[in-house]
Amino acid sequence: MSGQYWKQVHASGLAVPDDRPLEDLTADLTRMLGDPEPEVREATAWPVLVTWIGRGVYDDLLVGLGDGMSAGLRPGLGEVGTDSVLRRSWSARVLAECLERDNLRSLLPAGKVLDWGDRIATWLLREQDVRGFVPGRGWAHAVAHGADALAALARSPHLGTPELTVVLDVVADRVLLPVDHLFVNGEPDRLAQATMTVLRRDEVPLQVLEPWIARLVAAAAVQASYDGRDPHLTGGNAEAFLRALHLQLALAPDPPAVRADLLLVVVDALRHTNPGLRHVGASASV
Repeated sequence: MSGQYWKQVHASGLAVPDDRPLEDLTADLTRMLGDPEPEVREATAWPVLVTWIGRGVYDDLLVGLGDGMSAGLRPGLGEVGTDSVLRRSWSARVLAECLERDNLRSLLPAGKVLDWGDRIATWLLREQDVRGFVPGRGWAHAVAHGADALAALARSPHLGTPELTVVLDVVADRVLLPVDHLFVNGEPDRLAQATMTVLRRDEVPLQVLEPWIARLVAAAAVQASYDGRDPHLTGGNAEAFLRALHLQLALAPDPPAVRADLLLVVVDALRHTNPGLRHVGASASV
């Protein structure tokens, strides 16, 4: 379908056209999620899909739509610097909306939610193309969109303490994966938001969270390297994540029950990973 066709859909207030089967419309929108032109992908296809999901257009078809989006997480996986990341990333973002719709309306069986969760986690941890904003292509943002999908998953009533703990492990694993350049487009903040979603469920105890933080500290505390590799690439994402988590814990208007105790753990972690600040504090107190 032409760009003009979808412009008319937008002009109509995103009403579902009656001159094409919904299946055909959805197939075209799905294809557009991987279009290299941001106007097609971000300004045309994404608003239509998210609006139709929110209006209940897909309520009876949510399993099929979500399965289609989860299939979109696979093509080109492992490639770096190609346009294939666009389809994967934006499929994850739409899949997050499918999960949020279920969180609101209870339309999916538990098994389907957990299946999508497995697919999201597998994709996010295997995704090699972690670019945020791509000049000429707009937002790829695979890590951020993956974090959004994890947050939607964490809000699902189908997840209990074991599954929520797995979500936290996926966040940590993604932060600790080796990278060639650090996250620079807000990815640590989005991963921290996903973490806060888990924490607000008040189901994961502090005795689980403390060793989880310790994993991140071990990477963030790396200060030197003798193999020619920039040591900041080892711990920089972990350090940025810990700072983002600290900020969100401290400022959250709806904090989790564990906030006070976890803040102490995170502050201690940041002291450990920022020895220069410890020295400044000590000098100032003399």
